Amino acid sequence: MLSGNGVGLFASDMHLGDHDPDTAAFFFEKLAAAWPRATQVFLLGDLFEAWVGDDQPDGIAAEALTQFARIAASGRRLWLMRGNRDFLLDTARDTPQGGFAERCGAVMLDDPCVFDLFGEPVVLTHGDALCTDDTDYQHLRTRLRSVQWQQAFLARPLPERLAFARAMRTESERYKAAAGAPADVAQTAVDALLRACGARTMIHGHTHRPACHRWSDAYGDACRWVLSDWDARDGRGGFLWATAEGLRAASV
Repeated sequence: MLSGNGVGLFASDMHLGDHDPDTAAFFFEKLAAAWPRATQVFLLGDLFEAWVGDDQPDGIAAEALTQFARIAASGRRLWLMRGNRDFLLDTARDTPQGGFAERCGAVMLDDPCVFDLFGEPVVLTHGDALCTDDTDYQHLRTRLRSVQWQQAFLARPLPERLAFARAMRTESERYKAAAGAPADVAQTAVDALLRACGARTMIHGHTHRPACHRWSDAYGDACRWVLSDWDARDGRGGFLWATAEGLRAASV
């Protein structure tokens, strides 16, 4: 719950990894300047470009742990959500060093979940499950999110998991080159989720189409805030701030 004088800071789709140190440095710089003004920080998926388990050897991931642990150590609540790129985040908790969330003092959020922002129920989700028109992706998502697949994958040697991630990233880059951007959400899926959660406001990422969409239907006024992705080459990135006065997007 966020109430009173609390301040929420939302971000997603940083796609951190050793493949792009410039974007990582860009995000860490902007986050370090922003989080001291917040009381709770929400990172809603695709923190990492790929995640093959909490034993992943990645210099950028190590820096992210340090940055995130600093937020938690300050007394602020840090919330993390898995995305379509890092859906294995904090799943291998039996690693010698512990799970990712434990190591940085964060709390994992279910996707989707309902969070109370100043007395209003707000749906938080990464957003990929709402892209229901992309049926091929939804079938793949169902398979990759199954307990059986994840257990079998995490049991494989680390080099095999890393090779799988590289292959998936190559395929994703090929898809993006052809399509230009991830598929957008389906309005029917958005409406259904809001009704199921008893909410009229939603915050998500994934689509790389930052905006605030407002509409009215038989259930009243509704709005959907889409978080920005991050890319140092274009100077692109942004946060969504939540205060008692409302929600406000801010580019960086």
